[in-house]
Amino acid sequence: MKKRYLRLVRQAFKTLRHPRLRHRPWWQAVSRPLFDRSLWLPCRDTVASGLAIGLFFSVMLIPFQTLPAALFAMRLRANIPFAMAACWFSNPFTTPAILFAQFRLGQWMRDALGVPMPDFLTSVHMHPPGVGTLNAASFILGMITSGVLLALCAYPLVLLFSAIMPHHLPVRTRRAPAATKLRVKSESNLA
Repeated sequence: MKKRYLRLVRQAFKTLRHPRLRHRPWWQAVSRPLFDRSLWLPCRDTVASGLAIGLFFSVMLIPFQTLPAALFAMRLRANIPFAMAACWFSNPFTTPAILFAQFRLGQWMRDALGVPMPDFLTSVHMHPPGVGTLNAASFILGMITSGVLLALCAYPLVLLFSAIMPHHLPVRTRRAPAATKLRVKSESNLA
């Protein structure tokens, strides 16, 4: 499994460093943080963060969910491949059930818990045949809540998996930045 993952990472790096893209200034600015190898190697903390980010964006009703998941993973220093792969949780087969569950969750939160929503969202209604009346406020509340709940559940599950099988998902210490290493080295030379 680890060999397949590393092969996938190498192929992604090769594709992203294609000669047609490599020399374009806009691509260099975007891809510079993307090529940090620590964001691609699996370790407990980065995989947990990447999976949480990916699962959050997988239930959002936005096009190209993998793009914001990868950008947030880059920014938050999480594992990029796991963030992008977790977006496949919602696919054309599971999306209708996820959307209906999000609406029901939002409707339950509004009815049972009395969560207030803005008036412009509560006035938007849809009437699909065989389903009933759908409200945009309930759907948006359910969508955000389900994304947060999935992200919160993913993190402890990855930590538990790492505790049970530490050889598959090791704990890696973060490396000190080069400036810190130089400072420590120069201080030891002075002493």
